[in-house]
Amino acid sequence: MKIKIDQLLQEKLPEFSVIGYLMDVENNKTDEVFNLLNNLEVDLKIEEVTNDSLIKETRDGYKRLGKDPSHTRPACEALIRRVIKGIKLYSLGDLIDLGNILSVKTKRSVCVVDANKIAGDVVIRIGCDGEYVDAINRGQINAYNLPVYVDEIGIFGSPTSDTIRTSVTIDTKQILVMIICFGFSNKEENEKLLLDLYQTYANAKNLIKL
Repeated sequence: MKIKIDQLLQEKLPEFSVIGYLMDVENNKTDEVFNLLNNLEVDLKIEEVTNDSLIKETRDGYKRLGKDPSHTRPACEALIRRVIKGIKLYSLGDLIDLGNILSVKTKRSVCVVDANKIAGDVVIRIGCDGEYVDAINRGQINAYNLPVYVDEIGIFGSPTSDTIRTSVTIDTKQILVMIICFGFSNKEENEKLLLDLYQTYANAKNLIKL
């Protein structure tokens, strides 16, 4: 499997990149990860969210593609707003919970999907008119001008939401994790945190950097 960034997306967003890993994991639901999720904190006030430099990177990227980030909110921002408001994040099992923890801590959208449900390589491109993301718990999201993750079957996610088709289930043993970066800042720290979380709490092995 490879991750490819479409030329048009790269031209419009020269700093766009992805931190991506394939890994074999233990698929559990533990108190340890649940407590990490419930003890998340964000050192921001709600009125400061849109001006935070990392969140602004993603929002500005959406705008440059012609997508309103306040209408089609990036997943990282939505999670951070919940934490600031004191609304507990749903615990969906360690693999997804770790992805949400990673997203809040890095202030970047994170994709965690069942790698065995992906057909061929992953292409990240700009969504076309008439395309939709079948978002988990959100119905269909208009993919037009939205960065989307695509395999040989079709769209399986975006920085706003992953999809049902490639979602993690109790049978998942191998995952693809991607941190979506609209800028260059903190990438080394983000990658280290990704590895630390999944190796420590999901016993990740056979890691392949994409």
